[in-house]
Amino acid sequence: MTDCKACRITITGVVQAVGFRPFVYRIASSNDLLGWVKNLGDAGVDVFVQGKPSNIQNFLEDLENNNPPLARIDEIKSEPAKWDKSLSEFKIKKSGSGSSGSGTIPPDIATCDDCLEDVFGDTRYEGYWATSCVNCGPRFSVIRELPYDRDKTSMDEFPMCDDCQEEYTDPLDRRYHAQTIACSECGPDLWYESQPAQSKNFEDPIGLTTKKLKDNKIVAVKGLGGTHIACNATSDETVSRLRDVLNRSNQPFALMASEEMVRENTHYSEEEFQVLTGPRRPIVLLREKEEDWLSSKISPGLHTVGIMLPYTALHHLIFSRLEFPLVMTSANLPGEPMLIENRKIKGQLERIVDGYLLHDRKVVSRVDDSVIRFSGGRRKFIRRSRGWVPEPIEVGLGDKPLLAVGAEQDNVIGLYKKDKVFLSQYLGDTEGPEDLEFLESALDRLLKLTSSGLPDIVAHDFHPGFVTTEKAKDWGQTTVPVQHHEAHVGSLLAEHGLSDLVAIIADGVGLGEDGNIRGGEVIRGSEDGFNRMGSLSQAYMPGGDLSTRHPARMIAGILYPLAERGEFNDFETLISNLELKFPKGSEELEITLNQLETGVNTPVTTSAGRFLDAVSALLGLCSERTYEGEPAMKLESFARDGEIVEIDLPIRNYEGSPVLDQSTILWKLTDLLGSVPPEDVAATAQWALAKGLTRIAITSAREAGLDIIGFSGGVAFNDAISNIIEETVSKHGLKFVTNEVVPPGDGGIALGQLWIAGKNKGF
Repeated sequence: MTDCKACRITITGVVQAVGFRPFVYRIASSNDLLGWVKNLGDAGVDVFVQGKPSNIQNFLEDLENNNPPLARIDEIKSEPAKWDKSLSEFKIKKSGSGSSGSGTIPPDIATCDDCLEDVFGDTRYEGYWATSCVNCGPRFSVIRELPYDRDKTSMDEFPMCDDCQEEYTDPLDRRYHAQTIACSECGPDLWYESQPAQSKNFEDPIGLTTKKLKDNKIVAVKGLGGTHIACNATSDETVSRLRDVLNRSNQPFALMASEEMVRENTHYSEEEFQVLTGPRRPIVLLREKEEDWLSSKISPGLHTVGIMLPYTALHHLIFSRLEFPLVMTSANLPGEPMLIENRKIKGQLERIVDGYLLHDRKVVSRVDDSVIRFSGGRRKFIRRSRGWVPEPIEVGLGDKPLLAVGAEQDNVIGLYKKDKVFLSQYLGDTEGPEDLEFLESALDRLLKLTSSGLPDIVAHDFHPGFVTTEKAKDWGQTTVPVQHHEAHVGSLLAEHGLSDLVAIIADGVGLGEDGNIRGGEVIRGSEDGFNRMGSLSQAYMPGGDLSTRHPARMIAGILYPLAERGEFNDFETLISNLELKFPKGSEELEITLNQLETGVNTPVTTSAGRFLDAVSALLGLCSERTYEGEPAMKLESFARDGEIVEIDLPIRNYEGSPVLDQSTILWKLTDLLGSVPPEDVAATAQWALAKGLTRIAITSAREAGLDIIGFSGGVAFNDAISNIIEETVSKHGLKFVTNEVVPPGDGGIALGQLWIAGKNKGF
């Protein structure tokens, strides 16, 4: 470009809503260039510059190397242009509606240090709850469509005052074109309402809220992407009352705490602390230093607590008046999305909270908190949502746009366009009408924020009865059914840029092509297709889904194949002697045994999740599951104090494939109970599952001439199992991969579905 006196430049990436245009203005002015910059309608930026060739070259170097902190440039395209004699300055133009490239709106970002100084300093923003600038604040949760201008966000209802307008129009100010700029004079209002809902109190809503919290009351707090229910996390009585009114008897509650509280009361690694304190501010699972720091009711039976730091000015203002951590759990009724509308917040939480801290800025896109756990030094998403969505994942899948509708539970949908996968925020389960409305609105938002039409090709789960399967048929001209565990493998292939690997997939449930329930699989996946190389042995689920709620049923279901093989003379007496805890006592045991003998409502499964549930019930840790993953999570925590007993791992041939005999393993574990501590039995169970499936995977990889083994599925959240698999793979000289960009659980399924649909040679 050195011969050029004028250039037209298109920049794509995260270049809107991050102060990119004023940045361009500053570097153009400093290089004595004339021209203009404007946002494009697809989140890209269009630039025209003219001047000395050397100055243009310097401008291009500055453009690439010195961009704003929240910006991310994916591509810069420049081409010669005609000199424009009418130009006399460099200016920032009104946004355009063109779509010549592609780009990305950044996610919601925690309030920056500069804005916090304004909030707690002697400025016009002092004490204002919604203070933000171009480097922080809401983005995804407030934008309706592109380009990212104030009139296309929920801030359009709040005309700027003269002071805000002055900062907004000054290219040298950090609030220049900060679309969420606002102050107490012109911005959204914050108020407190007592329960039963009475008049709005605008005078000191933060003070009234913190007084209630200090009095051990429960308060609904509407924040950035939705509403939390908050209470004192140190009070057993208050947390117990919250559990009662929410009907969440054991589910762990997320916390919000100050940075000082975290430093003093938790164990954390450098990587964990960096993520915890970074601009994305997810919930991070940490271990407590002292058992008496929090109420014992926060995460019953678990060794970790999920903690996040304040991430908005509102949260910082609350914690400036508190000396204890808060429960901050999503405000939603069972099976429904998080509440975002003031009317529904007050209507649906009437019998749950003692008061409401509300505001009148509309939440355009509800977005739950992201949840992260570190395992073996690796970051793993339990939930990828606020702080990351709608940031794309780079994956090359061809030219055709694709849509994937994800899993039925922990749902996340995905859109592929021009070598990028855009995943939605966490959507949760897809069962009720509110859930479907959320699903449809999330799709609409993805399409608008990527300037896309509805793709012709839609991938979905293989299960014909899923709501997402029906939606795929409604939305797509061509639908691509993808087996659940193959989608997990696909997520690994996509994330790591691989074309072939052997993967261990361990989770709770996924329908196989044979109509049976799977969940402990060894699968080879490649661009040419997928082959099931081995698995756990089949077990029975007496009562079907009831076995997932009452895991003692799975003990009988896993051991019953031994009785069928004639290894037990009196199966009923054997099961009775285990003294298992059935919620309905001996009557349920009798029904369970009858179902096994008759085969009525007794599907077969290879689920690793059900095996771990059974061990948890065997040890008396969880006799009734009250939330997803509870038995296995409690087993993992219990096993931390145990020593592994290296039992023989029976791998036998079944219909030409190796299977890890879970029935024999479980029986060996019952034998161990009389000779070693129960913690050792728990540790041994996890070791046996991990080691056995890894042996099958290593053999399969070597036979196929491959040197990479992956691990995905919900069980991959288990730290001990993950570490055993990785260590075993590494000791055998093979490479180990797992999900780090998307959740290994069902929140990563959409990425795998897209990979498989994109590699399908038929399109």
